[in-house]
Amino acid sequence: MSLMLIAIPTALSAQRTLLWHDEFDTDGAPNPEECNHEHGFVRNHEYQWYQPANARITDGILTIQGRLDSIPNPRYRADNTRRNDWKQSRPYARYSASSINTRGKFEFLYGTLEVRARIPAVIGSWPAIWLLGSKWGWPSCGEIDVMEYYHVNGRPHILANACWGNDQNGSVWNSKRIPYQHFLERDPYWNERFHIWRMDWTKDYIRIYLDDELLNDIDLSKTINGRAGGNPNPFHTPQYILLNLAIGGDNGGEPVDDAFPMNYDIDYVRVYAP
Repeated sequence: MSLMLIAIPTALSAQRTLLWHDEFDTDGAPNPEECNHEHGFVRNHEYQWYQPANARITDGILTIQGRLDSIPNPRYRADNTRRNDWKQSRPYARYSASSINTRGKFEFLYGTLEVRARIPAVIGSWPAIWLLGSKWGWPSCGEIDVMEYYHVNGRPHILANACWGNDQNGSVWNSKRIPYQHFLERDPYWNERFHIWRMDWTKDYIRIYLDDELLNDIDLSKTINGRAGGNPNPFHTPQYILLNLAIGGDNGGEPVDDAFPMNYDIDYVRVYAP
């Protein structure tokens, strides 16, 4: 991952100014000087144990792999029933995956994000391309979900969302859920191919696209944090990028062993100046 201000030909435009990018050209682990890993159980009651070993670069592709596993949980407490802490209630993790982010390494305000990726469109998987602000706590920091995939009411969907805070430290969502069948009807081999997710972000709107199809158009005049938030509008402050593969949890659904290992493949991540 690197910071640069040059104009290069891309799928987006031959004349856009490339502000930052990662082409994943060096085999091996992602560069720890340029990205961070999350570790262990993190959020949303998810089943996977996040660890760096599940993210590898080969032949220009970053693969985040979900695996069947058996990882002892060092935070496990047998008497956890009284505390009701889900991160301490599991003696081991049956699944592993990776989550990387650019917090403290690269953040940006306005511009265009483009990610070319191939997702594991199977029950139990919850891949994502998303952004968070780093100045305030969630949800007042703001969240942009350029891509999520998971099952809704038993049916697979691709989602494009934004989230901010309300008066009670709760969340307000602008969500679009597009049935996965919508994409399969156009291409029965959709899940085998790479696709381009794009976010155009200005002071007025956030627009999220998949292969140039508009999925969500978010009016930033309406994304105002409630009184509990320290920042009036989180989408007028810089955000950092996250790429992760979650398994199960609040939204992922119950995984099936035959689906493993599952691969979330990312060809590149590019950010263009406004």
